[in-house]
Amino acid sequence: MLSRRHGFRLASVVLLALCALPVMPVSSETLRGDGDGEAGQIVLSPEERALALEYSPLPELPSSPTNAVADNAAAARLGQALFFDTRLSEPGTVSCASCHVPELSWSDGKSLAQGVSETTRHAMTLWNVGYNRWFFWDGRKDSLWAQALTPFEDPREHGFSRLEVLHVLHGDPELVSAYESLFGPLPALADRSRFPAEGRPVPEEPGHRHALAWDSMTAEDQQAADAAYVNLGKCIEAFERQIVSRHAPFDTFVEGLRSGDPEQLAALSPSAQRGFGLFVGKGKCFLCHDGPNFTDREFHSNRVPVTNLLDGGRAVGIQELKTDPFNGASVHADDGGKVARTKLSIAPKSLHYPGEFKTPTLRNVAATAPYMHEGQMATLEEVIAFYSTLETALPPDPTGERFLQPRQFSEQEVADLLAFLESLTDEALPPELLQAPGSLGGAASER
Repeated sequence: MLSRRHGFRLASVVLLALCALPVMPVSSETLRGDGDGEAGQIVLSPEERALALEYSPLPELPSSPTNAVADNAAAARLGQALFFDTRLSEPGTVSCASCHVPELSWSDGKSLAQGVSETTRHAMTLWNVGYNRWFFWDGRKDSLWAQALTPFEDPREHGFSRLEVLHVLHGDPELVSAYESLFGPLPALADRSRFPAEGRPVPEEPGHRHALAWDSMTAEDQQAADAAYVNLGKCIEAFERQIVSRHAPFDTFVEGLRSGDPEQLAALSPSAQRGFGLFVGKGKCFLCHDGPNFTDREFHSNRVPVTNLLDGGRAVGIQELKTDPFNGASVHADDGGKVARTKLSIAPKSLHYPGEFKTPTLRNVAATAPYMHEGQMATLEEVIAFYSTLETALPPDPTGERFLQPRQFSEQEVADLLAFLESLTDEALPPELLQAPGSLGGAASER
């Protein structure tokens, strides 16, 4: 069954085909044909061409209302320094870049993420992460800055605490200068009677040493530490918002559909074009991977076999989100919580079932193996084979979504789908973003 949005979109395709396509300088000899065709040949039907125009270009980044420094260059540079800093972990060897390796397309090439110890989920790529509205596979965070803070205090990832993070910052004059140029003075971290060497809330384990240290602080000092800690997350968000992919061969081809430029049209092979036709047609891939970022930004059960049967996915994540002290409705939101109150009110738990996980972007998907939330599938060929037959799929939830059906792709269709997915690759970024900044001097000029 088609989504309401796609049904509406298909209903408007005829109008697009009649009104828009005749003005494109494309020869009538470039219609769909048999065989592989030649470079620059258009094999998409008029309806498919009209749909392709909806998948590119990628729009500008959405705003981040809860983060006043989301697009501040000085904040992004400080965030970049924090992202690559291994001092922000218990063993002193783990950084954000340990699971989001620039050379591995901002993923880690492993089935399950590995920090201080192995986690239970695959590390998602950071490509276009600034376009998301929910974060983590289960959506338990509603801002990128809140997501960025979580691994520091996860015992399996960085194994640290917020007070330890702040003390590392406080001990580095360059980081202190960059921070205070943006946010003003840090709390009085030198006074260990007020700000212990380690500490964080641990409500599930009140006897934990981090919890005991945190509880020894006054409420005012806890609030000051939280505010400084949140500021660091907002800087990391500012850095990660720069990890954007939008100029893949598919995008060049769509530009060619608009301009008629033969060189641009040659960017997508006939095989990849047929793959797009399958993507929006027989494959029904658009039901989850919709729009220019190739994700609906929501949660679904794709019935892929899992190891951790206790992972409730979004059904649990939404509960955690609504009680999260760092969610967008908290005192830490720079917009006063207005946007988040709306988001949270339209995200009721009753709409989600166990086993639903976030739809990832397909941009650069060919470079970010393995796949699925446990990294269960090593290659795109395995992914396509799974959706083709559903032979190994888990049984559907009787009360959940039922749109997933075997697609029975032929060998040629598999090759075409692969060609299309590979055409979504654009890993080009300024080289200075791929490593820790050499210096923060002069970067913190905007406040």
